[in-house]
Amino acid sequence: MNFPLNFIAATREYNDFKKYVPAPLLRKEFFIETVPAKAEVLICGLGFYELYINGKRINKLLAPYIANPDDILYYDKYDIREYLRKGENVIGIVLGNGILNAFSGKAWEFDIARFRAAPKVALKLEADDFSFESGEDFKVSSSPIFFDEYRCGEHYDARLEQPGWNLPGFDDSNWATAIPATMPYGEPKLCMADPIVITQELKPAKISKLEDGYIYDFGINMAGVCKLRINGRPGQQVNLCHGEHLVDGKLDMKSLAYFTPEGYFQKDIYICKGSGQEEYTPRFTFHGFQYVWVTGITDEQATEDLLTYLIMNSDLKERGGFACSDEVASTLQLLTRRSTLSNFYYFPMDCPHREKNGWTGDAAVSAEHILLNLNAETSFKEWLHSVRKAQNELGQLPGIVPTGGWGFTWGNGPAWDCVLVYLPYFTYVYRGDTEILAENATAIFRYVHYLSNVIQRDGGLVAVGLGDWAPPGVEFHEHKCPVNVSDSIISMDICEKAAFIFGILEMESEKAYAEAQAKILRRNIREQLIDHETMLVAGNCQTSQAMGLFYNIFEEKEKEKAFARLLKLIEAADGHMDTGILGARVIFHVLTAFGHSNLAFKMITQPTYPSYGNWVARGATTLWEHFHPEGGPVYSQNHHFFGDISAWFIKRIAGIQYNPTGKNHKEVLIKPDYIGCLDYAEAFHITPYGKIEVKWERKPEGVELYTKVPEGIMIIA
Repeated sequence: MNFPLNFIAATREYNDFKKYVPAPLLRKEFFIETVPAKAEVLICGLGFYELYINGKRINKLLAPYIANPDDILYYDKYDIREYLRKGENVIGIVLGNGILNAFSGKAWEFDIARFRAAPKVALKLEADDFSFESGEDFKVSSSPIFFDEYRCGEHYDARLEQPGWNLPGFDDSNWATAIPATMPYGEPKLCMADPIVITQELKPAKISKLEDGYIYDFGINMAGVCKLRINGRPGQQVNLCHGEHLVDGKLDMKSLAYFTPEGYFQKDIYICKGSGQEEYTPRFTFHGFQYVWVTGITDEQATEDLLTYLIMNSDLKERGGFACSDEVASTLQLLTRRSTLSNFYYFPMDCPHREKNGWTGDAAVSAEHILLNLNAETSFKEWLHSVRKAQNELGQLPGIVPTGGWGFTWGNGPAWDCVLVYLPYFTYVYRGDTEILAENATAIFRYVHYLSNVIQRDGGLVAVGLGDWAPPGVEFHEHKCPVNVSDSIISMDICEKAAFIFGILEMESEKAYAEAQAKILRRNIREQLIDHETMLVAGNCQTSQAMGLFYNIFEEKEKEKAFARLLKLIEAADGHMDTGILGARVIFHVLTAFGHSNLAFKMITQPTYPSYGNWVARGATTLWEHFHPEGGPVYSQNHHFFGDISAWFIKRIAGIQYNPTGKNHKEVLIKPDYIGCLDYAEAFHITPYGKIEVKWERKPEGVELYTKVPEGIMIIA
């Protein structure tokens, strides 16, 4: 079936903070003599849509895929035969603003994106003996959703409901006719990403009464929406404000103030029709939260049945895990899993409560730990279509994908752009997928060529973007590691991994070119950024030194002295980590490589600031964006980009190093580190060939190691 080309809309006016334009309803009745043996619908509803056949909703949640419609026009296909019946039938559609009209995204210029428009839809139904497409024979009206915005929330007036609007026999004589809408420029593509699903339903753990409402505490900070059940009076307005942090028992929304106008912070509104028990679940938004501040209800209505937390994320299945005798480390594995999932809505996002952006650097540093834990490769592969489309003619990438054009002059750089290489590389290493390499090879080569121009222009190094983001004790942008250090080293690693990819694909000239750029960068880094007397990398900080060691900037004979310098830097920080996301990604692996896994474990789990253990001691239920001290500024409390500790747990403590050379998917190196304070540790990872399991436990006679590998996998020394 070909993609439907006829986009229609209810109006050309679009919603903003000054003027509300209700989400439109669209419907079309059609008559069939007999139910066909086969019937399918293709639909591209922008920004979001709900699709009904004879009153039955059949679409996925938050459909379609979140993308720049001028890059890719994502559509979905549904088999609708079981919903059809002989005689009159009805297709019904509700449209939300989604990214097409993400008007709260001013910080990233979504409000001025070329594609910004009122919601629109293209649809095609094709059966054995009949077919039709969306057109002006569709009728349109206003829905009870009088405000919806991807980041802000949804407002719903139940008094405006039109019962039966999506069923046969409904009188739509006073509805208007649909109008033609402009088709965006994007390439049509069937969505293959893992769908968004409800994975858990939570009741409140605690309800607290305030002077101005109630705080519903659900116990953990995740992402989704609340289902509201209420027996309200006509016109009663219930306000649900969602957040992740309390100050003096009240919801604190300071971290959202820069991005969203006051009064619109993750706020859903429901106005009751007053006809007995009513139920409402927002359709076109999601929130990141642990707490909901509820106003507009009575004491009698403030029960635990009022709200149910519907936790949502992409439908990713578990592929790995870790546990040990240390409660803090096991908790951190759980926190990493929660942050990864609650920030995964089609692709890795940066925070579910605030930005909901596909920050490329966040995904890059998380790629390996995500693949070790979850079956994310299909969604990675789908998102890379948007990443490639976002690449400009120079080979540059924006810092967020999708984007309306923002992110090329700030928010990107090699430490972020490396997502173009890291996602295919790690997906190949862990899943053996060569198709993802081939799909991205041309874009990767274009980026390597872009880097070569930067190297020639800027004196042999690279310093064109963001660096070691979010180190403790300073503002996010105040990198302790100089940007020319982190950018140049990551650029070298990009070229080396690109050469590996080109080698797998037998692209020999491209491989040679990438290898040459990597050698140039390594030479220039060694000449310009290393003090060869002290073996210190420029910046004299943990990140600089750890990155120099992890990415093999030092020669073999230099490494012990360089590592000794790293130990002194850790000692100067009183045994604490002092890195941003780039340093945290590598420092613990470096410590293990030099026989100091016990120190790495202590740095991770100790309860004093700054450390991951300090987050646990302070009640974190997900990973935070920043290592801020007690009483310091509170930023996002649900980010995944510090989550590589999970990879370290699985690979170093449990010792599962699958495909360690990257070239043989039938090999695993089992090399646990028996951390002195642990009684046991265990992990698993499901490879394309089956499940690898490792457990070690201290016994009176020594450490007992249990391993299980699937048939066909060889354990190497």
